[in-house]
Amino acid sequence: MSVAKPQLRPHLAASPEDASRQRYIVHDLLRLNGASLRLSPLEVQWLQLFDGRRTLREIQTEATQQVGGQLVPLEVFTELASALDEALFLEGPRYRAHVDDPVRQPSCIGAYEADPAALRSQIERLFTGPGGPGLPGKAHPDGQLRALLAPHIDYARGGRTYAWGYKELAERSSASLFVVIGTSHYSAHRFTLTRKNFKTPLGVAMTDQTYIDGLVKHYGDGLFDDELMAHLPEHSIELEIVFLQYLFEGKRPFRIVPLAVGSFQDAVADGTSPSDQDDVRRMIEALQAMERETKEPICYLISGDLAHIGPKFGDHCPAAGSWLDESRERDQAILRQAESADPAGYFRVIAEENDCRRICGLPPTYMVLEALRPGSGKVLHYDQYVHPHGNESVSFASVAFYQ
Repeated sequence: MSVAKPQLRPHLAASPEDASRQRYIVHDLLRLNGASLRLSPLEVQWLQLFDGRRTLREIQTEATQQVGGQLVPLEVFTELASALDEALFLEGPRYRAHVDDPVRQPSCIGAYEADPAALRSQIERLFTGPGGPGLPGKAHPDGQLRALLAPHIDYARGGRTYAWGYKELAERSSASLFVVIGTSHYSAHRFTLTRKNFKTPLGVAMTDQTYIDGLVKHYGDGLFDDELMAHLPEHSIELEIVFLQYLFEGKRPFRIVPLAVGSFQDAVADGTSPSDQDDVRRMIEALQAMERETKEPICYLISGDLAHIGPKFGDHCPAAGSWLDESRERDQAILRQAESADPAGYFRVIAEENDCRRICGLPPTYMVLEALRPGSGKVLHYDQYVHPHGNESVSFASVAFYQ
């Protein structure tokens, strides 16, 4: 490591390894290479000295003062700095090479197969396995499908629901441009774009820079302010792109527009329409402007799940029995509004229960319904994952939206 004054980079977190707090795990919120460090409480305290203003010798001096004047060998800090650099936890060329790369590396390997052939087989089984819709037919798409709501839960739990949606997309959409609007799980910003292309084991999906330029022109500033946190660790867009690559590999090239959408909890709490918020209204208008200006078909992919209930999400009772039945009934009320393609009604049924079941697909679904105003929707498949011991339940659906 050649950094004269090492500086810890942003987006790191430390948490106790166990209740004894004798060791802490420092990990990367961006998930750049999956690295983590196991440090003592004192070493975690020393990390505050890695601020880009001190040399290692100066860090040694201040750390020695912190422990009552007992000399801490310089090698301790040299080794700590090397470990931080190796983990990409320091500002510098190695870290910048990762975050400035125009290609976003996959963050969901493990939720799907890393080997391309194994991944193709995995996806194929979601279509052809129990409860699946079968492989897409070879009929010429009629272009009537304008948008698709798909899950973003992992493939092991939600895979066949994905398959029902993507079969319809393959058979009913003629688009080569996909605006992928996904739930933002890690950023507090409302809307965040990225210009990065998305890599998976099936190749690199190219981002449409011209569309992004237009969206920025119509919306205004701020769409890249939290790009790293909103997109690098995020799974909601990546899991849709794998299906697009599987469907169109060797058939037709396609481009994507990755847009992460944060919480609408402020609108839920105030009992006001999301479109009353200035930023939401501006994004709706920007999407509508790009719809008018784009001289080719656009298909909108909404990446969002439905209810999240159970102790894992902060509820006091296990996700079981009548509560599951009630949650399923409430989901159907939401989906009826989606089938009506009614953004106000869709938001209203969620707001009336104060979003107590954490409908994470609310923001991206509302955005597409309001911006696109499709003629109708159709639920293709619905499912509800339930943990064997009731620790959690997540529900999700594929819904097609037509002209």
